[in-house]
Amino acid sequence: MRTFASPVPPGTGWPGDPATADTPVATSAATVARLAAGAPDLAELMARQSVCRACPRLVEWREDVAARKRRSFADEPYWGRPIPGWGDDDPGILLLGLAPAAHGGNRTGRVFTGDRSGDWLFAALHEVGLASKDTSVSADDGQQLFGTRMVAAVRCAPPANKPTTAERDACAPWLDAELALLPSLRVVVALGSFGFAAALTACRRAGYPVPVPRPRFGHGVEVALGAPTAGGSDGPGRGRPALTLLGSFHPSQQNTFTGRLTRPMLVSVLARARELAE
Repeated sequence: MRTFASPVPPGTGWPGDPATADTPVATSAATVARLAAGAPDLAELMARQSVCRACPRLVEWREDVAARKRRSFADEPYWGRPIPGWGDDDPGILLLGLAPAAHGGNRTGRVFTGDRSGDWLFAALHEVGLASKDTSVSADDGQQLFGTRMVAAVRCAPPANKPTTAERDACAPWLDAELALLPSLRVVVALGSFGFAAALTACRRAGYPVPVPRPRFGHGVEVALGAPTAGGSDGPGRGRPALTLLGSFHPSQQNTFTGRLTRPMLVSVLARARELAE
């Protein structure tokens, strides 16, 4: 990859950068909501996601990490911006995680790329036929997803991997708008309890009938949400397929090193997602 400033200015040629110097920038929770709801299509939504500056703590952290870098990546540029959704533009499957890793997605500009969690996830995706390669190392590595898209509930890398409640809520309209632009979606795979909770909340806002009491997270948990009813028979949910939510332990090092999550366990959930989507 050629030389770039860290963080990468929008529109300067980073592979897959959806934004330009003219992309509108959200600077508060209110402008996130307005810009997300007003995005005319998925491409513009991704562009607006990728330049968001609504949460001062997250902006400071992601950019500081990009400037200081990890020693092993000292000679590489860091993306240092929010990570937009990535993959198929009209997927049947959506993978939803917590947030980008400081030296993974925050470095490469692609969610679950360039860290050990991503190594596990892409190997499993490739095994079940949802990814073209079993690794994802950079934004220009040629990786493709088939019928699948992946996003993080919080688009910026947070300190200690723990976003605040206010940061989570400020970022939520980006996910809401992305769901609204995925008309063929049939399955959401939530990676970890945070992703599971974010998925249930977003699906409820989108009009999917979330059970009461809310389902509890667990690996392999399967929740049939049905078709959305938001807006009535002529509303935005009309004609959409029924949705199923699947839970999976997150492929974090804590889970994979301890054996809480094994490769067959992750493959099993992704294979079930593919079965449901088809």
